[in-house]
Amino acid sequence: MAQPLVKKDDDRDDEEYSPFLGIEKGAVLQDARVFNDPQLDPRRCSQVITKLLYLLNQGETFTKVEATEVFFAVTKLFQSRDIGLRRMVYLMIKELSPSADEVIIVTSSLMKDMNSKTDMYRANAIRVLCRITDGTLLTQIERYLKQAIVDKNPVVASAALVSGIHLLQTNPEIVKRWSNEVQEAVQSRAALVQFHALALLHQIRQNDRLAVSKLVTSLTRGTVRSPLAQCLLIRYTSQVIRESAGSTQAGDRPFYDYLEGCLRHKAEMVIFEAARAITELHGVTNRELTPAITVLQLFLSSSKPVLRFAAVRTLNKVAMTHPMAVTNCNIDMESLISDQNRSIATLAITTLLKTGNESSVDRLMKQITNFMSDIADEFKIVVVEAIRSLCLKFPLKYRALMNFLSNILREEGGFEYKKAIVDSIVILIRDIPEAKESGLLHLCEFIEDCEFTYLSTQILHFLGIEGPRTSDPSKYIRYIYNRVHLENATVRASAVSTLAKFGAMVDSLKPRVFILLRRCLFDSDDEVRDRATLYLNTLGGDGSVVETDQDVKDFLFGSLDVPLVNLETSLKTYVSRFTLLDLLEASEEPFDINSVPKEIKSQPLAEKKAQSKKPTGLGAPPSGPASTVDAYERMLSSIPEFSNFGRLFKSSAPVELTEAETEYAVNVVKHIFDRHVVFQYNCTNTIPEQLLENVIVAIDASEAEDFTEVGSKPLRSLPYDTPGQTFLAFEKPEGVPAVGKFSNTLRFIVKEVDPTTGEAEEDGVEDEYQLEDLDVVAADYILKEQVHNFRHAWENMGPDCERVDEYGLGQRESLNEAVSTVISLLGMQPCEGTEVIPSNSRSHTCLLSGVYIGNVKVLVRLSFGIDSSKEVAMKLAVRSEDVTVSDAIHEIVASG
Repeated sequence: MAQPLVKKDDDRDDEEYSPFLGIEKGAVLQDARVFNDPQLDPRRCSQVITKLLYLLNQGETFTKVEATEVFFAVTKLFQSRDIGLRRMVYLMIKELSPSADEVIIVTSSLMKDMNSKTDMYRANAIRVLCRITDGTLLTQIERYLKQAIVDKNPVVASAALVSGIHLLQTNPEIVKRWSNEVQEAVQSRAALVQFHALALLHQIRQNDRLAVSKLVTSLTRGTVRSPLAQCLLIRYTSQVIRESAGSTQAGDRPFYDYLEGCLRHKAEMVIFEAARAITELHGVTNRELTPAITVLQLFLSSSKPVLRFAAVRTLNKVAMTHPMAVTNCNIDMESLISDQNRSIATLAITTLLKTGNESSVDRLMKQITNFMSDIADEFKIVVVEAIRSLCLKFPLKYRALMNFLSNILREEGGFEYKKAIVDSIVILIRDIPEAKESGLLHLCEFIEDCEFTYLSTQILHFLGIEGPRTSDPSKYIRYIYNRVHLENATVRASAVSTLAKFGAMVDSLKPRVFILLRRCLFDSDDEVRDRATLYLNTLGGDGSVVETDQDVKDFLFGSLDVPLVNLETSLKTYVSRFTLLDLLEASEEPFDINSVPKEIKSQPLAEKKAQSKKPTGLGAPPSGPASTVDAYERMLSSIPEFSNFGRLFKSSAPVELTEAETEYAVNVVKHIFDRHVVFQYNCTNTIPEQLLENVIVAIDASEAEDFTEVGSKPLRSLPYDTPGQTFLAFEKPEGVPAVGKFSNTLRFIVKEVDPTTGEAEEDGVEDEYQLEDLDVVAADYILKEQVHNFRHAWENMGPDCERVDEYGLGQRESLNEAVSTVISLLGMQPCEGTEVIPSNSRSHTCLLSGVYIGNVKVLVRLSFGIDSSKEVAMKLAVRSEDVTVSDAIHEIVASG
């Protein structure tokens, strides 16, 4: 019965209906039986293949049996002459990725299609064959592929070239033999063929710098017609310019004329690619930039949004390093503030903020005010960060910029957006002293109506630091105490701590603060009551106007010298030693915070060591950080040869000297003393039929001139799968971070073991096993120490023993690589999460702390910057308790 006509609901006009709605794998596999019909229906078969492809692309998995059945059924469709169905068959075979046994079934059909007179068959057959083939079959069809590369039909030639690009990853030696044919294809008149041929030819030669340079030299003379290939050539040219930057003389930049010539190309994509390449040249001058900036300025007024976006984004990057070169484009960019594309408008705003002068700030602020309500939070964050940079650039304009930030802070917005504004205000308060009073008041007004607990607690903490130092601290008390009445328990606890800071730092406010703290004793939350009780008792409960002792201030608000995770572990260990009755009756042995270790152990590394089949016991550090150094020190002091070396300063993590699954597993722990270094070799015999005796590691210290061997302790016996240790001790200059390389050879007497009785033969054979080299580096003489309030520790250290210098780190893949390299070189503890670098960041500050040999505390502040050519510069500031140690840290970086 026919369905009645129904008027479609207007509200449902915009709904999308999927033709695949409700399909199931089982039903589609049943439908696939049509592939076996004697009279094939091409349209019906194509519909079933479409459904199968949809299921595969949606992540549906076929069992081995199901995939095999579908594959064999699909191969029967080669008997059909329908071109549309044949294309679907090609797609299905590629997606099923048949096994080597199944590939043979379709190879003959595909090779037949590859030599067909129908070009569409030939192109697709080449793509499928190269996708499913292995190295053996590839050699059989290599002749056909070479012919296809120079085929007159551009579709066939492009298919062969693209297949070559994919095959280069798996069979590079075969593809490299096609160089002559690919080079001929580069001269093709077909745009796409020339593009693919150039891409393949560059990949074949990419590891030979001279060959790439010759390729670029020959092609830049005007033989490339395809705009796509021209864009590729511009990128390869830029690569050659970067690589030859160190060998060319100043002012002599190869291929610059070619790039400048491309700015007059008729294709817009080539013009833009050339302009971008010029702006990214290392050490580019204003004269070289001018033609590129001129064409980008023309793109700003283009009717095509993609061109406007590309131009303004490139100019935005240029403005970071050459703001004056972009100022001529300011008028054009101001017109883009009202662009319908919000990405373009945001980039225009941020570029103007970077290139504008002090007189244009007020006008920009008026334009931005109307603009902010129309963009999403992610764009607002970019604008806020640009305004922060502008304020630091023109500090006299802080009032207008601070008022703007406070106005948008009161508007609707998500957490990340509000956090970016708060962070900006905090930075401006710290860096511009005149902005402190107004900035703190803006933050106080914000927390009156703040819906984010994290931001409220952060602002209250900041108020506790900066508020007592202002001219009138009392005006902030009302805002802080309001949080005690109107917020959740977390914010109330933070407000109590902030009130106590005002009471401790400002003696005249102490009586008023004590009254407020006493009211907090009746709060419904335990944490709030406990904090109020602690502060009242510690500061002096009478509330009289007396000066608070410095020791009390340090105890309550100073930095904690030990990591919380170590403190927690030590407290658990302490409590576990007593029964509940002991605790209730008060133990005679109080907890000593000095017993808490200050170094954080890397838990993932410890877990990794525990999981691998390597020596256990003292071979790898115990999982509990509290006992590692103590356990090593007790063990070493029990060995007579090392008992007079004094106090152990540091023990390294185990360094592997053998690869996994070798006959003997050996790693070494470096124990650092003031005048000695002891190497503890942890050995494991992994051969059941062998017993090793008189095991010792022979060391060649010819590359470690400052070290003199003074003692050793061989391992008498090393049975199968039983860890053992052998030791060597070296003397070095006292308190000096001597470095060197040691070559290691494991020497022993090997005895065969009877597998039935387990007894070893009496006679043995001397043998040796070469181990990896071991390096003693400067980082071995620095102990990691966590500092939770780096700024406080830095200020307390004072500038007397400070040393500051700048270094060039050369080209790096990323800023993250440069930061990790320096942290690894110094071996110090990153503080406050500064080892994590925000994505796309071009500058970063990293804070490190540690203890230098001789128990000298060291603090390091690293400031990194990376330019468009990936050259990294670093400013290193070191403070320590001894000026010679500060100099030593600089020497480590300079020589590293």
